[in-house]
Amino acid sequence: MIILGLVLLAGCIPKPDRPAPSPQPGPQAEALKPDKVLRQCHADLARAAVAFKPLPDRTFDGGCSAIGAVQLLDIGTPVTNLGAMTCPLAANFARWVQEAVQPAAQRHLGARVVKIESMGTYACRPVNGQAGNKLSEHGRANAVDIGGFVLEDGRRITVKSGWNGEDRRVRDFLRAAHGAGCGQFPIGLGPDANALHHDHFHFDMGRGPYCR
Repeated sequence: MIILGLVLLAGCIPKPDRPAPSPQPGPQAEALKPDKVLRQCHADLARAAVAFKPLPDRTFDGGCSAIGAVQLLDIGTPVTNLGAMTCPLAANFARWVQEAVQPAAQRHLGARVVKIESMGTYACRPVNGQAGNKLSEHGRANAVDIGGFVLEDGRRITVKSGWNGEDRRVRDFLRAAHGAGCGQFPIGLGPDANALHHDHFHFDMGRGPYCR
C-alpha cells in the first residue's frame, strides 16, 4: 500500500523537464501587432487599385522618422511632389482623392481633376516651422499639404487664389474638398486656420479630430 501511494503521489508532481507552455497572445494582441497592421494597410491599398512601393524604415536626427512608409505611384489621379507617407496617411489620401475630390470637382466645376499639386509630405521640422514647437507630423511622414488642382479643361484652381476668390463654384469646390478631408483625416487645416495655411490644405494623421 505504501508503494502504491508513492506512485500515485508522483503522478501529481509536475516533472521539472516539462516546462509550462508559454501563454499565447489572444486575437486582440495579434490584431495590434504593427507588422500585421502594415500588411493590412498594404492590402487595402492594393484592393483600392492604388499602386505603391513600400519604403524601408528610416530614422533621422531631431526625432524625425519615416516608419511604415510607402511611395504612392498611381492613385488614379497624378499628384506632384509626394514623398514618403505612412501607409495609413497614404490610404486616407488616396480615398480622399477618389471618393471626395473627383466627385466634388464634377459637381461644382463640371470637370475632372487631372492633376493635384502637393506641397510635400515628409519634412523634418517643428509645427509651423517655428523653433520650440513640438515635432510636426510632417517629421513623421504623417502629413500632406495640397496647394492646387488642375482640371481637364485646363483650369488651375489654387487654394491661395480660390478660397476667397470671386468664383463661387471654385469656393464651393475648395470648401467641399477641405470639408471632406476633415472627415477623412484626424486633422484638417486650411486658410481659415491661420495665415500660415493661406495657400494650402494640411491633412495629417495626428491626434484629433480637429478641423479649421
